Order: sequence, then structure tokens, then C-alpha cells
Amino acid sequence: MTNPLVAIVILNYNGRDYLKKFLPFVLSSTYTNKKIIVADNASTDDSLLVLKENFPTIEVIVNKQNDGFAGGYNWALQQIEADYFVLLNSDVEVTPNWIEPIITLMENDKAIAACQPKLLAYKNREMFEYAGASGGFIDFLGYPFSRGRVFDVLEKDTHQYKDTRPIFWATGAAMFVRANVFKECKGFDESFFAHMEEIDLCWRMQLLNYKVYVCPQSIVYHVGAGTLPRGGRKVYLNFRNNLWMLSKNLPWYEKVWKLPFRFLLDGISAWKGLLQGDSAFFMAIVKAHFTVVKSWILFKKKTSKNRKSFKTLMGVYNKSIVYKHFIKGISTYKQITND
Repeated sequence: MTNPLVAIVILNYNGRDYLKKFLPFVLSSTYTNKKIIVADNASTDDSLLVLKENFPTIEVIVNKQNDGFAGGYNWALQQIEADYFVLLNSDVEVTPNWIEPIITLMENDKAIAACQPKLLAYKNREMFEYAGASGGFIDFLGYPFSRGRVFDVLEKDTHQYKDTRPIFWATGAAMFVRANVFKECKGFDESFFAHMEEIDLCWRMQLLNYKVYVCPQSIVYHVGAGTLPRGGRKVYLNFRNNLWMLSKNLPWYEKVWKLPFRFLLDGISAWKGLLQGDSAFFMAIVKAHFTVVKSWILFKKKTSKNRKSFKTLMGVYNKSIVYKHFIKGISTYKQITND
């Protein structure tokens, strides 16, 4: 195996407790040619003091404002030289040899632009973790899911998804990315702020004929929802960014009918939430739809000129997981995809 330089970049925002808890595991990684950088996204806690007192050997760069996940990483990575970037959440516990299997895989196939390890839940280590489980997929209407997680249903890890394989998207919680390809793609779309930007990036990578992989031989443990708590803001970003992503990357002949259909399905979800007493969920979706419509001209300018059909990309499930899950009651990746 060659020994390329790997930059592990942890974007931090008010994560002082996570840094104290999980940085020692990162420092214990067995891969030798690595550097570790904490990019602080204008934290208001004492993260910088914690780093100075407890981790003096770790490089720290400080942003003057909180640019979110997308803008924060774009700002940080333009300052860092390496062969590979590892975008690692501050709330992730890594295992000692988590880097080697993925770098070996990517070095052996230069077409792989991004890769993720297997994500297990930090608090229940037999379960897959929501943010990416064992590889990210997407259905024909743009709903993301994972091997090990369908909507909010998580599976127990019984090594049923242990094969290294192409996927549609790699989790932003622990994302290995080829540095030159990240720059070729001009990084994340900063207008997303947080949520879905990694799926958008992986989609754009595939449109440039690169591949995205999962390598379950690499394992990490993710706390989840460690930076942006669940609530109306999270719902708003998820629904808004998902529709923005579809607006940008779908070919026009799929966009003309899929976007209206998605507005309809989102509306049904919003009304269901309201009838169950969750007015914040309802208002977050309404606000997301209003924002998408208002920003239509902006995203028309960002629309990909690539005319590749969605169904020709790797990791696309060409049926509806909404139908399979909510109508037929199926909750596992294997049952849904027969894979």
C-alpha cells in the first residue's frame, strides 16, 4: 500500500465535551501519515481553551463566523494540503485501524472519490447509526436511506451488510474524500448550511463519473445529532435542502414531474404531523416549501447541465421507499431492495 497524506479535519462548534472525549481516539489511529486539524466554526464555548490545554499538538484553525457544515468545511479545506480529507464529526469515536481499509480501497481504485466507514451507534453499539449506517442510498423520488436505516427505523448490526460496495452517498459524519476531486467539485454547496450537502456532493461526483463507496471493514461509533439538535430547524433544513438538491441535479425531464410529486408528499407529511399535534413540524415544512419556491431562480442557475438519468447512477433504488415503508410496512434495506 502507498502511504498518502491523510488530513483528518474535525469541524467544531461548541463541542468542547466531545473534543475532550473523542480526540484521544483520533490521536490513537494507527495510520502513520496523517495530520489532525480542528477547524473551529466560531464556537462560543471554551473549545479553544480545551484544545490548548489538553491537545497542544493538534493544529487549530479558527473561523470568524459560523458558516455551518458546508461553508465551514469549504473554508477549512481550502487551507489544507493533503491527498485525502477525512471529514469527521466531533461526536465520533473511531477505532484504531479505521483509516487503513478505506485508503487501501481508494488507492486501488482511483475512480472512487468518496468513501465512508460503517457507522454504529455510540450508545448502543449493536445498532446501526442514523447518519449513514452501512452506506447511503436514495429512492427514485429523492428520499435518502441507508443499509441499516430506513426513515427512523434502525437495524441491529448482525454483519448483514459487511460487503464493500458502491453507494449513492457517503455520510458527512465520517467522510473520506479525495482532495483533488473535492476541489474539482468546488466543495459543498454553502447555501445548504447543514444537512444533505454530502448527498448533493456525492451526486455531483457521480455526474462527473466518479464512484462513492462504503467500506464496512472500517468501523466508527457516532453519537448523532451532536451539533444541531432535533427540532423545527433540523426539519426545515432537511426538507428544504432535499428539494434544492433535486432541483439542482435531476435532469429536466425527471424534474418536471418529480418535484411537484415531492411537494405533494411533503404536504401530506406536514398535515399528518399537524393532526398529531406537531405544529412545529408542520410549519417547518411549509417554510421549507416557501423558501424553495422563492429561491427557484437561484437554483435554476445552479442546475447541472448533465443529462444523466437518475436511475443510471449507483445506489439509486428505482422504486418508492415511502410506499414500501408506510404502506407495506417494510423497514429493512434487504426487504425493500431484495439485495
